[in-house]
Order: sequence, then C-alpha cells, then structure tokens
Amino acid sequence: MKPYKIGYTTGVFDMFHVGHLNILRQAKEMCDYLIVGVSTDELSEQSKHKRPVIPYEERVAIVSAIRYVDQVVPQETKDKFAAFEKYHFDAMFVGDDWKGSELFNKYEAMLKPLGCTVVYFSYTQGTSSTILREKLLS
Repeated sequence: MKPYKIGYTTGVFDMFHVGHLNILRQAKEMCDYLIVGVSTDELSEQSKHKRPVIPYEERVAIVSAIRYVDQVVPQETKDKFAAFEKYHFDAMFVGDDWKGSELFNKYEAMLKPLGCTVVYFSYTQGTSSTILREKLLS
C-alpha cells in the first residue's frame, strides 16, 4: 500500500529529460493517483523570464503520455495552497532545492494541519532544461 492517496507535483517540463521522469516516477511510487501541474507559457515567462522552447500544449501532451501520470492540469499560478484547495491532494512532491526555503516552510506550515505532507526529492544532478537550452545555443 502506498503512503498517499493523491499526490501533486508541478513543473514547466520544457525539453522533457530524465530529471523530469525521475520526479514523476518517484512521486507515483508514493501515491495512488498523481496530478501534475504543467506551467503555462505565461506563468513560465512571468516567473522565469523566458518562454519555454516547447509550447504548452505539446508539453501537456508529453507529460500526459507518461505512464506515471494520472491527470495533467494547467499551472497558471505558483500558489500551492490554491492548488491544494482545488485538487485536495495529501502529498505535494517537490525538488529538494526548495527544502528549507521560506516559501516552502510556509507551505508546510499551512498544509500539515490539513493532512497534506510536502515530500522532497533529490534533484537530478547534471541535467536540466536550462543546461539543455545552453547547449543548444552554444
């Protein structure tokens, strides 16, 4: 039996790579039903100040095709508490680069009394969409 019923994770998932696959696989190993928020092009531009290489609709198609993913939803805001209120997950999976940050300390404090755990996964070293983008441009 898996420790969580409904899990939630998010990402831009631009230029899908093994790091993306790792977080989705690890998340699904811990929950029965995995919801994945894919950042819209607008949110990516707003938060990362760059437009994804792969358009939103194509990124959704890619993530939807991954066997670990049960549902894909648009991530139009980075407000994880609003996502919790909408999707009622009992675990939120994020990279450990966020662990201890002021933002995620706040989310942990808000979500824990509601029965939701924030689970951190190790960042996959040596690969990222930023690294891929830099290699393409050089």
